[in-house]
Amino acid sequence: MCAICGIVNLDHGQPVDDGTVRSMAASMAHRGPDDAGLLADGQACLGFRRLSIIDLAGGHQPMFNEDGSVAIVFNGEIYNYRDLHAGLARAGHAFRTKSDTETIVHAYEEYGDDCVKHLRGMFAFAIWDRRNRRMLLARDRMGIKPLYYYSNGRFLAFASEIKALLTIPGVPREMDAEALDQYLALRYVPGERTMLQNIFRLAPGHTLVVQDGKVRVAKYWDILYADNSPVNRKDALEQFRALLDESVRLRMISDVPLGVFLSGGLDSTAVLASMSKVTGGYRIKTFSIGYEATNEEERKSNELEYARLAAERFGAEHHEYVLTAQEFREYIPNLVWHLDEPLGDASCIPLHYISKVARHHITVALSGEGADEILAGYGIYGRMLTLDRMSHIGPLKRILPWLADSAPERVRHWARLAGSGYRGVCRGFTAQVRHELIGSQRLRRSEEQIQQTFDAYLRQASHLSPLNRMLYADAKIWLPCDLLLKADKMTMGNSIELRVPFLDHKLVEFTASLPDDLKLNGREGKVLLRQAMRGVVPDAILNRPKKGFPVPIASWLRGPLWPLLRDQLLGPNRATGDFLNRRTVTQMVSEHETGQANRSDELWTLLVLEMWAQQFLGRLSRGGFAAA
Repeated sequence: MCAICGIVNLDHGQPVDDGTVRSMAASMAHRGPDDAGLLADGQACLGFRRLSIIDLAGGHQPMFNEDGSVAIVFNGEIYNYRDLHAGLARAGHAFRTKSDTETIVHAYEEYGDDCVKHLRGMFAFAIWDRRNRRMLLARDRMGIKPLYYYSNGRFLAFASEIKALLTIPGVPREMDAEALDQYLALRYVPGERTMLQNIFRLAPGHTLVVQDGKVRVAKYWDILYADNSPVNRKDALEQFRALLDESVRLRMISDVPLGVFLSGGLDSTAVLASMSKVTGGYRIKTFSIGYEATNEEERKSNELEYARLAAERFGAEHHEYVLTAQEFREYIPNLVWHLDEPLGDASCIPLHYISKVARHHITVALSGEGADEILAGYGIYGRMLTLDRMSHIGPLKRILPWLADSAPERVRHWARLAGSGYRGVCRGFTAQVRHELIGSQRLRRSEEQIQQTFDAYLRQASHLSPLNRMLYADAKIWLPCDLLLKADKMTMGNSIELRVPFLDHKLVEFTASLPDDLKLNGREGKVLLRQAMRGVVPDAILNRPKKGFPVPIASWLRGPLWPLLRDQLLGPNRATGDFLNRRTVTQMVSEHETGQANRSDELWTLLVLEMWAQQFLGRLSRGGFAAA
């Protein structure tokens, strides 16, 4: 796992300043503390930082083909690299190393841009074809590894993190106000845009080519869902087990110690169960995090007892960390620096601390991310299907607009969902609160843009069942723009490589082929996974309701975090003061402090935004912010 970056000038005759690329790579040293590399070749320059995982001695990058005409910098792991290596060697390619990186170089020689279709793994890479003066960027199918880029008509720059792009002289630090409004609605920025103007994400399953002064983006893979036809349930169960075991086994390939992040939920316990089949008696290292339980919210958020139960069942070497409110508070400035862009998810910080603890013992961790998105594990899916059925009932359909405006708040919330359509797992501020924060004109534009983002995917899936339409939208928007972004940034901030077996593209393709009732049955999600784990994992874990990654943020924002919250959101020099209505923010803070309402998710979203703006936009930003 590494950091990559580089610049390619669109003018063939204009050389790149390699000092700029060195600075870009240095800003991401936390992602690759073991090695660094650089290739300067006239109009193009590639930079690299390495975290050594496979072929510790021979994995230096940039890496080249036999004659040095093709160079690569690569972030990720290719799990089928041994099979690729063997096939490419038979085709006449000469290998110098045992690294998975070199297989991509030779695959590019053999297959051109279609090399990505032969890769099984997580990856973001850049290939510089020196002979054809051509740059190829690629990102893995599900968006597990990040890749950002900036282009201004003179050059294109790319990097694993936004902060590296901001080291380039002349790249503006201007907030995208429309992205801000979408962040308030969802607690993350959806799609290819970021919170900064003219800095974009390369979409999952896409490539980007720079050649002859032109930039071209193309899709190379998509999730293809079946038509809900019945299948043999026994065969489906056996195939699912085999694919999950294979995915886990492939992700245990490593030349450094590895373990598993264990939440005590079904998904991570299933990964541990699968890992235990291939360890040969080796005790797997597991890592869990909990809280002090000094109040009721902390007690309800604590899942350590379930993690211990899972560790005991499979004889793991278990490690725990108890996170305090003070530690949580102290990390917030570093949180926004590592995230690069605001993400209103408080579970980022526990993930940081579990990664920090794990780094003393391992370099690679497996986790259960992705199971909910491929097997309908979130409760919202069942509720949205109920709303979908209700919205087709004549009398209810006619009163939905009235319910959305005039019913009690909880009813209004679901009435709005039924009226506006699906917008993903994560929700931020209601439309009413956003109206008070940003005004009617910005709200209207934001609603249109969010709807366009989701509708673009929902239309592509219009022929599918309502459940598969939601799963498709979440796989394309929520998963890469929130969940996987958080996972990558928090683990790589501690130089930990995170591997996610449930998002192996072969397993994703298989689950997409299944009928709905093997994913969701009434209110019970992940039906097939539960069947596969029955009798394998403890019943207490198998049958417990989903809790996510809970954080006792509500009580902390009234207690230990209250001074920070007040100073940041109510101070006279707020960085976001020109964009958000001060009176509304003050009212929200007051309501939460006095216990009139639980505004913790909203206030956390604003706190992260405020501290991000101070760090990334600077005191005198040209984006219209007041001096911090």
